[in-house]
Amino acid sequence: MNGIQLMQTCFRSILRNRMRSLLTSLGVIIGVGSVIIMVALGQGSQRAIEEGMTAMGTNLLQIMPRRQINRGGQAQMIRLSSFTRGDLEKLKTESSYAAAISAVVNLNFNVIGSHGNAQVQVLGVEPEYLTARNYRVNEGIFFGPEDLEARNRVAVLGRSTAAALFGNPEDALGERIRIGTNHFTVIGLLESKGTGLGGMDQDDVVMVPLDTAMARLNNAAGINQIVMSIIGKEYMDAASREARLILMESRGISHEANADFDIMNQADMIDMASATSRTLSNLLAAIAGISLLVGGIGIMNIMLVSVTERTREIGIRMAIGGRRRDILFQFLTESVILSLMGGLLGITMAFVSCHLLSRSGIPTAISPLIVSVSALFAALVGAVFGYYPALKAAKLYPIEALRYE
Repeated sequence: MNGIQLMQTCFRSILRNRMRSLLTSLGVIIGVGSVIIMVALGQGSQRAIEEGMTAMGTNLLQIMPRRQINRGGQAQMIRLSSFTRGDLEKLKTESSYAAAISAVVNLNFNVIGSHGNAQVQVLGVEPEYLTARNYRVNEGIFFGPEDLEARNRVAVLGRSTAAALFGNPEDALGERIRIGTNHFTVIGLLESKGTGLGGMDQDDVVMVPLDTAMARLNNAAGINQIVMSIIGKEYMDAASREARLILMESRGISHEANADFDIMNQADMIDMASATSRTLSNLLAAIAGISLLVGGIGIMNIMLVSVTERTREIGIRMAIGGRRRDILFQFLTESVILSLMGGLLGITMAFVSCHLLSRSGIPTAISPLIVSVSALFAALVGAVFGYYPALKAAKLYPIEALRYE
């Protein structure tokens, strides 16, 4: 029997019982589809995490005062003293890896506009904050050093905040908003950055000059945070060590264990989040892959039934000259075709499901590699679980097979 005859015989046998063939392949359909969907969800989540972290700033270091608590005179973790102007200036002067450095005063206020009000995060920052945190001004301008020096009451709004306060974000330019008891003029709108990690809206923000925030809103000399963007990812660790040493010297700290601040490395955070996402994705794919094995057992079961049902047919073929290897290849090919059909239907199901998930806002990313591996694994499942029934069919004795009722 040549290859074409073998395929024709196998397809006739499969199509003779269409419903049974479909149900036989169901386990493989679900298995392949589930594996691809789980991996696509994991990779989509990983990509979303990386994009969200990158949107927060490129090659970013975030430096924050450590928390400390007092319980019975013993140190515990409450916010300690903030950074000083001296700390900031020393860091700007001595850091050799920084592309941009900005102090941050982080406040929360009920901000009032002409069309509404909202509880908003108000950031007192320096002009370098745009570079450090990868923000861009979409319309208008950002405040400059002269605004800091003069403590001008000007503000730049995120688009979500502008929409909440003025209805149409574009209407905010040149208008006035009230933050606490102070009125600020809107001079710019930030480019939309969308939702970040944890579902936080990165466009729900008001930025004002650092000195203005400290003098008119915060009424304090302390700085809540320092952000630094580094000239290259390869310098992140060196920049972190250097910043730690500079701040320790500035704050009079002799031993690293006594440091009263923490430095968060954005690259490490991205790597950690990505590794966690990959681990979870692999775990989910492994769990989904179990259904492939269940599907393989289903194929073996049906092929054994098929051998029993077609015993006389096998006997007749052997009696007229059919070789054992022809019988073996026929049943093995049927098993592989059933499994491959299930794999292709599973891939189709995965593509449709991922498309629907993406449209509903859940990030997915289908990998061509995992699709190819799933299809090959489906064929392998058919070959492995179909071999025993095929071997059983090939070992039948012609006389006994012809006598089978």
